[in-house]
Amino acid sequence: MKRFKRRLTQTLRGSHTIDESLSELAEQITIEENGLKDSDIVHENINMGSDGESDQASGTSSDEVQSPTGVCLRNKGNRRISAEDLNKRLSLPADIRIPDGYLQKLQLSSPPFDQPLSRRSRRASLSEIGFGKLETYVKLDKLGEGTYATVFKGRSKLTDNLVALKEIRLEHEEGAPCTAIREVSLLKDLKHANIVTLHDIVHTDKSLTLVFEYLDKDLKQYMDDCGSILSMQNVKIFLFQILRGLAYCHRRKVLHRDLKPQNLLINDRGELKLADFGLARAKSVPTKTYSNEVVTLWYRPPDVLLGSSEYSTQIDMWGVGCIFYEMAAGRPLFPGSTVEDELHLIFRLLGTPTEDSWPGISSIDEFRSYKFPKYKPHGTPYESKKRISADEAMRQPYFRTLGPRVHTLPENMSIFTLKEVQLQRDPGYRSSSHVESGETGRGGARFLLRY
Repeated sequence: MKRFKRRLTQTLRGSHTIDESLSELAEQITIEENGLKDSDIVHENINMGSDGESDQASGTSSDEVQSPTGVCLRNKGNRRISAEDLNKRLSLPADIRIPDGYLQKLQLSSPPFDQPLSRRSRRASLSEIGFGKLETYVKLDKLGEGTYATVFKGRSKLTDNLVALKEIRLEHEEGAPCTAIREVSLLKDLKHANIVTLHDIVHTDKSLTLVFEYLDKDLKQYMDDCGSILSMQNVKIFLFQILRGLAYCHRRKVLHRDLKPQNLLINDRGELKLADFGLARAKSVPTKTYSNEVVTLWYRPPDVLLGSSEYSTQIDMWGVGCIFYEMAAGRPLFPGSTVEDELHLIFRLLGTPTEDSWPGISSIDEFRSYKFPKYKPHGTPYESKKRISADEAMRQPYFRTLGPRVHTLPENMSIFTLKEVQLQRDPGYRSSSHVESGETGRGGARFLLRY
């Protein structure tokens, strides 16, 4: 494992920026952790780089292209290259601030050509603009500190937007933590309005800094601010966004495996985003076994509590149900203190499983050893394969009041672009004036300090 971490750390050295680094990390994490060939893994665009460009299809015989010629555009009739041209060529956000003089330099030094952009050319150009560099980001406030990482509120000089800077300390022998590598390798391919965005990755000899979009609180803090009394309209909107982000992940065979209020971030507009993919996994084909040491206890399904290591997307749907209840009722559904206590709470409410409700349950050693009371069953199917999917849940009549257009939005578009989707004032809302100085944003930083 140490050798693996050191090699992965080396992939981030030098002039690598987020696109090349994430692509290499994803390839290595898949091969090393699963012990499978690429042909056994579900990939999106398996021959493509993380920037959507294939090296084989780059149209160049060599990647030895000097920046800034790497972003050459067809310049017929000496047409002036605009910021919009550059943004489109490099798939940059519309609000990016191009460094002073960069477009002029590009105009003078770039011979026209119309071949597709190679990954090395793109990487060099992004580096020259400022991606992958620590000096591009200004630290503002320290939001929290954990064993391996410190989180800062920061600002990007490229966009002037707030960012969350997760600074992971690198040990000489250990390299980058596997959870950080796993999160990076998955987030590079997850681009959705309800999934937190990883903007950049900066590597130095002493640290690995992940640059995320900034959201100032998580769902747990949001509920605390409301005295755990939420508007049911807001509960519906938050639940739909959870399912929307989760359905996107599941369609790509990605299991989150750690859904809980602390890992769901919310901004002032009410946009909710799935975060903390440190325990997430890309589900391989054919089905393999996974660790059962996943999902925080209160949101862990009974099959996993009883030691099951064979699961699929249904592992996340149990957590969704628990979070739905917590938002609506203002308290956790199953706040167990141990695995046995957690199972006892589940069975007391839903009934102790039998062979009818859970075929094979009587042969599970862990279940027999606990000797649970025989609580009356309530017709609940405990089999994970019978749980509703995220896609199916989104289509339930419960969400009809949000209107039909929420189902046809592009993946990168917020549901709040629709006028029929609006948050209401929560009955238990309390003014933020009671929050101590420096506390704003700490809730949103909790998920970053899991490593």
